[in-house]
Amino acid sequence: MHVHTKPCDYDHNFLNMCEKRGKSSMKIVIPFKSENAKSRLSSVLTPDERRGLALCMLNDVIDATDGFDVDILTPSVLSGANIESRILLSELGLNEALNEYLRRHVEYVGGPVMIVMGDLPLVMNHHITEIALSDSDVVIAPGKGGGTNILCIKDPSRFRVDYYGTSFLDHLQIAHENDLTVGLYDSFAASTDIDEPDDLVELLLHGYGKAAHNMLTDLGFVVAVRNGRAQVERSGNVL
Repeated sequence: MHVHTKPCDYDHNFLNMCEKRGKSSMKIVIPFKSENAKSRLSSVLTPDERRGLALCMLNDVIDATDGFDVDILTPSVLSGANIESRILLSELGLNEALNEYLRRHVEYVGGPVMIVMGDLPLVMNHHITEIALSDSDVVIAPGKGGGTNILCIKDPSRFRVDYYGTSFLDHLQIAHENDLTVGLYDSFAASTDIDEPDDLVELLLHGYGKAAHNMLTDLGFVVAVRNGRAQVERSGNVL
């Protein structure tokens, strides 16, 4: 499964869509980078395989956001099979691009925004819906090691993002500084981002039917139990 969309500039895209969606509807934005994607998997996947896996995980996340209005924020044009989501091109860094996105969203559209990372292949539609229905001003689904996998902001005019490092703690602090209530979304699926070789075992164990899972199995990855622990093998080689 691949991605095919046409690039749109910020201003033109936002202005064209303002009349098509309600002011109070949840907007979802998925940051995505295809160039040198998932570099920490380079010991087990080739560059083309890493890019392919990243695109498959993006498609899995898009499937999980079914029923929501979705933008994909990316520095490069994506090609492949047709999808409903739209490309917004930005060559800015992650934080700069997302904060600019939030600013323009407040200016042109209004309403809540949910930021969903593109490497969460286990996330399902009911997780996204539950987060969207929360009464908290800000909802955070933490990632491993203090990261932020999903961030839902009811009023983007009162918030800025600060990813990288322990972004979970940074986002808690930003919410506190702005007197915003925070809800924590505790979910194995939402906390499982695929960055390291050891993460692949979770995708193989729990991601049956997902595009990313199918790609790994097509490449010869399997789960092997050794000494009572699940490990990933590729064509007989333990990773």
